[in-house]
Amino acid sequence: MVAAIVLINAVPAQLAHLGRALADVEGVSAAYSVAGDEDFVAVVKVANHEELAEVVTKRIAVLDGVTRLRTLIAFRSYGAEDERYF
Repeated sequence: MVAAIVLINAVPAQLAHLGRALADVEGVSAAYSVAGDEDFVAVVKVANHEELAEVVTKRIAVLDGVTRLRTLIAFRSYGAEDERYF
Protein backbone atom coordinates (compact mmCIF):
# COMPACT_ATOMS: atom_id res chain seq x y z
CA MET A 1 0.00 0.00 0.00
CA VAL A 2 1.22 3.48 -0.90
CA ALA A 3 -0.08 6.54 0.91
CA ALA A 4 0.42 10.15 -0.08
CA ILE A 5 -0.73 13.58 1.01
CA VAL A 6 -1.58 15.88 -1.89
CA LEU A 7 -1.55 19.62 -1.19
CA ILE A 8 -3.84 21.45 -3.61
CA ASN A 9 -4.20 25.09 -4.63
CA ALA A 10 -7.36 26.10 -6.43
CA VAL A 11 -9.14 28.94 -8.18
CA PRO A 12 -11.21 30.72 -5.50
CA ALA A 13 -14.40 30.55 -7.57
CA GLN A 14 -14.11 26.73 -7.73
CA LEU A 15 -13.59 26.06 -4.02
CA ALA A 16 -17.24 25.30 -3.26
CA HIS A 17 -17.45 22.34 -5.65
CA LEU A 18 -13.85 21.15 -5.60
CA GLY A 19 -13.95 19.55 -2.13
CA ARG A 20 -16.74 17.14 -3.12
CA ALA A 21 -15.04 16.45 -6.46
CA LEU A 22 -11.81 15.54 -4.65
CA ALA A 23 -13.61 13.26 -2.21
CA ASP A 24 -15.24 11.45 -5.13
CA VAL A 25 -11.92 10.65 -6.85
CA GLU A 26 -11.16 6.93 -6.76
CA GLY A 27 -8.05 6.47 -4.61
CA VAL A 28 -8.70 9.52 -2.41
CA SER A 29 -9.53 8.27 1.08
CA ALA A 30 -10.19 11.76 2.49
CA ALA A 31 -10.26 15.37 1.33
CA TYR A 32 -10.08 18.40 3.61
CA SER A 33 -10.46 22.11 3.05
CA VAL A 34 -7.70 23.85 4.98
CA ALA A 35 -6.46 27.28 5.97
CA GLY A 36 -2.96 28.32 5.02
CA ASP A 37 -0.95 28.25 1.81
CA GLU A 38 -3.04 25.44 0.29
CA ASP A 39 -6.79 25.22 -0.20
CA PHE A 40 -7.23 21.45 0.12
CA VAL A 41 -5.40 18.39 1.38
CA ALA A 42 -6.23 15.01 -0.12
CA VAL A 43 -5.10 11.73 1.41
CA VAL A 44 -4.47 9.11 -1.27
CA LYS A 45 -4.13 5.39 -0.49
CA VAL A 46 -3.47 3.06 -3.40
CA ALA A 47 -1.83 -0.29 -4.13
CA ASN A 48 1.36 0.92 -5.83
CA HIS A 49 3.32 3.91 -7.16
CA GLU A 50 1.93 3.54 -10.68
CA GLU A 51 -1.60 3.89 -9.34
CA LEU A 52 -0.50 6.89 -7.26
CA ALA A 53 0.80 8.58 -10.41
CA GLU A 54 -2.53 7.86 -12.11
CA VAL A 55 -4.58 9.33 -9.27
CA VAL A 56 -2.48 12.48 -8.94
CA THR A 57 -1.89 13.30 -12.61
CA LYS A 58 -4.99 11.92 -14.34
CA ARG A 59 -7.70 12.24 -11.67
CA ILE A 60 -6.81 15.12 -9.33
CA ALA A 61 -4.72 17.47 -11.48
CA VAL A 62 -7.37 17.60 -14.20
CA LEU A 63 -10.25 18.66 -11.93
CA ASP A 64 -11.75 22.06 -12.73
CA GLY A 65 -10.20 24.69 -10.50
CA VAL A 66 -6.97 22.92 -9.54
CA THR A 67 -4.03 25.25 -10.15
CA ARG A 68 -1.13 23.59 -8.31
CA LEU A 69 -0.30 20.31 -6.59
CA ARG A 70 2.41 19.15 -4.23
CA THR A 71 2.55 15.45 -3.44
CA LEU A 72 4.15 14.10 -0.27
CA ILE A 73 4.67 10.33 -0.29
CA ALA A 74 4.39 8.75 3.15
CA PHE A 75 7.08 6.32 4.30
CA ARG A 76 5.60 5.16 7.59
CA SER A 77 2.44 5.66 9.61
CA TYR A 78 2.53 6.22 13.35
CA GLY A 79 -1.22 6.02 13.95
CA ALA A 80 -2.44 2.63 15.18
CA GLU A 81 -5.29 2.50 12.65
CA ASP A 82 -3.07 3.10 9.62
CA GLU A 83 -0.09 0.89 10.53
CA ARG A 84 -1.47 -1.97 8.46
CA TYR A 85 -0.79 0.07 5.29
CA PHE A 86 2.98 0.31 5.77
